[in-house]
Amino acid sequence: MAAASAFLEPGRLARIAGEAVTPPAANPANTAPILSVAAGGDYAALVKTVLAPLGGIGAFVQPGNRVVVKPNIGWDRKPEQAACTHPDVVKALVMLALEAGAAQVLVFDYPCDEVRRCYANSGIQAAVEAVNDKRAQIIFMEDRKFVRVKVEMGKALRENEFYRDALDADCYINVPIAKDHGSSRLTLGLKNAMGAVSNRGAIHRDLGRCIADLNTVIRPKVTVIDCTRILLRHGPTGGSLDDVKVLNTLIASADTVAADAYATTLFGLKPADIPSTRAAFELGLGEMDLAKINVVKS
Repeated sequence: MAAASAFLEPGRLARIAGEAVTPPAANPANTAPILSVAAGGDYAALVKTVLAPLGGIGAFVQPGNRVVVKPNIGWDRKPEQAACTHPDVVKALVMLALEAGAAQVLVFDYPCDEVRRCYANSGIQAAVEAVNDKRAQIIFMEDRKFVRVKVEMGKALRENEFYRDALDADCYINVPIAKDHGSSRLTLGLKNAMGAVSNRGAIHRDLGRCIADLNTVIRPKVTVIDCTRILLRHGPTGGSLDDVKVLNTLIASADTVAADAYATTLFGLKPADIPSTRAAFELGLGEMDLAKINVVKS
């Protein structure tokens, strides 16, 4: 993947991301992060319900904001196969961001399968287009818009090419699907950052730590994990409906580590079983101890 040849200077990254290059801990006041869990069959209503304990969409999206809604659209699979984020969840978040006054809402991913088939067969392209608002766009990622960034806090990853629109967003909403993964054991909120970078081959050499390192640069305002149906086996691509479990559940938190930690339990695992969760916790990016997370169920 081609990228800009020069590194972004630390000051430039701060101006693009709107944050300091070296991020603070997710809970600088040492308070328990709030994690919301909600269940229901109406996914548009469910998105509102799961965000309510966090203050609703207005706690994250301000009028005039440039917003990125970043789902997993990595595979040429239909929604019921649970390889990509459910299109109704994506659509609901886009609409809520617009209702909150967003000036622009971009939806994109860097698929492993052919991009046009992924966007179409996942149902996400049609869902975004159905919003029928010129401020909301699903876009194909362009080589020229990747910029090289030094990962200042990285333990295993020192640099990579990040997508400029992801860095430039005023509000980055992380919307992964919860599923099995052959390399990382599970793919959840932290791993979804891989869809905003190129040069992913190098990341797989120490996958858990590299995923955590990416999240020192990609900083979601909120993570909404799609557990409406989860892929229990043969991830990340799946294919067989026998591997899918329908839960009609969403998990949301401003703390991606906490969201991942809780989602792990849906697979009968512990947060410490997932290398990226451990590594992100060690970097101070969030809380993985479920006893220290304020879980609100709706």
